Amino acid sequence: MAACLPLVVAATMTAVPGTAGALSSDVVISAVYGGGGNAGATIKNDFIELANRTDAPIDVSGWSVQYASAAGAVFQMTSLSGSIPAHGRYLVRQAAGAGGTLDLPTADASGSVPMSATSGVVALVTAQIPLVGCGISCATAPNVKDLVGYGATANVETLAAPGLTNTTAAARSGSLADTDNNSVDFTSGVPQATNSAGTTVKADDEPGGGGPTPGSVRIHDIQGTGRISPIVGQSVTNVPGIVTGVRSTGNTRGYWFQDPSPDADPLSSEGLFVFTGSTTPAVAVGDSVLVTGRVTEYRPTAGAQALTELGGTVNTVKLSGGNALPAAVPVALPDAYTKQGSLEAQPIEPASYALDWYEVHEGMRVTLAEDARLVSPVNEFDELWVQTKPGQNPTPRGGTVYKSYDDPNSGRLLVVGLNGAPEGNVGDTLKAGSTGPLDYQSFGGYAVQATDLGALETKVLKRQQVAPPKKAGDLSIATYNVENLAATSPQSKFDRLAQGVVTSLRSPDILTLEEIQDNNGTINDGVVAADETIGKFIAAIQAAGGPAYQWRSINPENGADGGAPGGNIRTVFLFNPARTTFVDRAGGDAGTGVTVVRQRPTSNQISLSVSPGRINPASDAWNASRKPLVGEFLFDGNKQLFVIANHFNSKSGDHPLSSAVQPPARGSETQRVKQATEVNAFVKDLAAQSAGRARVVVLGDLNDYQFSPALQTLTGNGTVLNDLVNALPEDQRYSYVFDGNSQVLDHILLSPSIKGYSYGIVHINAEFADQDSDHDPQIVRILTGCDVDPLPARCLPGSPVID
Repeated sequence: MAACLPLVVAATMTAVPGTAGALSSDVVISAVYGGGGNAGATIKNDFIELANRTDAPIDVSGWSVQYASAAGAVFQMTSLSGSIPAHGRYLVRQAAGAGGTLDLPTADASGSVPMSATSGVVALVTAQIPLVGCGISCATAPNVKDLVGYGATANVETLAAPGLTNTTAAARSGSLADTDNNSVDFTSGVPQATNSAGTTVKADDEPGGGGPTPGSVRIHDIQGTGRISPIVGQSVTNVPGIVTGVRSTGNTRGYWFQDPSPDADPLSSEGLFVFTGSTTPAVAVGDSVLVTGRVTEYRPTAGAQALTELGGTVNTVKLSGGNALPAAVPVALPDAYTKQGSLEAQPIEPASYALDWYEVHEGMRVTLAEDARLVSPVNEFDELWVQTKPGQNPTPRGGTVYKSYDDPNSGRLLVVGLNGAPEGNVGDTLKAGSTGPLDYQSFGGYAVQATDLGALETKVLKRQQVAPPKKAGDLSIATYNVENLAATSPQSKFDRLAQGVVTSLRSPDILTLEEIQDNNGTINDGVVAADETIGKFIAAIQAAGGPAYQWRSINPENGADGGAPGGNIRTVFLFNPARTTFVDRAGGDAGTGVTVVRQRPTSNQISLSVSPGRINPASDAWNASRKPLVGEFLFDGNKQLFVIANHFNSKSGDHPLSSAVQPPARGSETQRVKQATEVNAFVKDLAAQSAGRARVVVLGDLNDYQFSPALQTLTGNGTVLNDLVNALPEDQRYSYVFDGNSQVLDHILLSPSIKGYSYGIVHINAEFADQDSDHDPQIVRILTGCDVDPLPARCLPGSPVID
């Protein structure tokens, strides 16, 4: 368009005062080279390089670089897109000559402009309109952010940069100073080009050409013999190594490289991660590289250990490709997981502790030299948890059970398939040979980033079913976290969850649900009703052959109960009216607390003030968390039953098992103990007002272990409530799998007044890659005829409930 403007307009533009003559504080031209591919040149193409002087990325979409000859007034434009990383570079490739032997790094923008090898003008323009009519004063033309005139040209900032040759380029000083004087800001020297990924090519990089040489610092010098680098915060130059793995997705992209010539110190790692942010690194496994950057310690989450890495403005020089990789170290973990206290303040003992073994191999190639059992299903991130110690706390179904805080199972190891992973379930076998650099990542802790993944040998893992009630008077009660179920969820999720209720749980008489979202799910628009969500689920259960359940719940206040923002999750009662009766008592709402009411002063007959109701919803124990739902039921004629459905606050914010300070801080536990105290007090009130006769079932997702302070508080150390999971064999106590540990988060607890019962956990989700929820449901059957002493044989604990 500008080229077509009438001359009178062009003349007017010449007179417009420019605003670009001010010093550029952010993006500047950092190098120009016009001898690409000419006689004597080694780099094949002309190029223009830009630099970002700031601490934040800068978007250059809609900008351009423009070139004119020394005497010419016509600029040729190359459009830009994308962004320049903080303190990073941006490479614009231009025309190629007939010669040269070196390719530029991957360009961020490309043009076809044949630049002069000796004299010319390059402008950085914040628009994509060709410069016209600015004569020899283009440095002050509108939209011109920076300009460099080199050689015999008058179109400059103050004075021209030096004239160039086929083998020299103009480069801005190392500090990227901008004085608006090209003769001061630029010097001529060996052509060197860097792209936004930090990859650098220099004209003398060609083998035999006297190229760059390794600096004095090696990877083991950076890693040191402790958890924190002895030179953290310092910049290092030309650190040598072989690329062993590349992460090319996400916001933590980068690559691992390893020194093929290790030192003799077994406490210093020879591998290191190079962080390139959201930019895909332009390297490949087997490349021999020299890396320049700043030594940093990255903590992926609060309380985590630090990953030593190279970051900042990273420059990578590739020397060659296809090199042999350093030999991988076989994984051989000690039996003890960790020592106590601040790990960073103590010497590393890799022969004694698993976390110390990991630290001395951080960034290095390791390999699983033996077959390993999957102890967690493969997830959508291609993560596989395996057990390197087959005899360590195995479950009958192939997992590893989590028994106590003192035993986090040292043999667990996370393997990430960098090139993908097949679907796999707990108990499948990962064959020997998974190999890659050892990384550290948040809650997963240390992980093998597998460039080579062993084959997966699968076995058929049974989805267990529950036996039907043996007598008509028995009452079955189940709890199921249905993982953020909303009316907007796919019908397939409703259908599969319903099939689990009907087939695996055999249509329990009372079913408590956790994580029922409001009708429009996570749309945060004030909707709190969940009638459509619940109605859709009940319809799916009927379609699967189940009963016509009725339901009770209380809508929460908008945004007050935690969970996914906008979802307003809550607990819900479903019940089969043909098997049990719900006693409705009006008045229950989000802010009204339920109380125990004695029907007559001298009577042990009690009821609830409201049903359904919530336990003390004003208590700070329930801040941003679900409030327990209490309901009064009748079964087996006129027998009274109080059911309390729960979903305690999550473990969000707790430090990982691999934390830098041991034992890990469990900050979320404080609130769960408060919540347990509230429920415990309510259960004790039911018992006190009824002279111990009240039948009470407390159940749900309590987000804590059977041995935790929260559960000890809730049960009164077993005196107020009986946690049924403790009746199972120790290797079967789990309803959830996290970080390769099969653990208990869901519970069913009974008051001592309930004598006869049969109980089980139904393993249909947590161990499978194909899940309907991330929790397994569990069920109790309260047996009829057990209100007598001595108990009939069928009422004794331990009756099997699982087929």
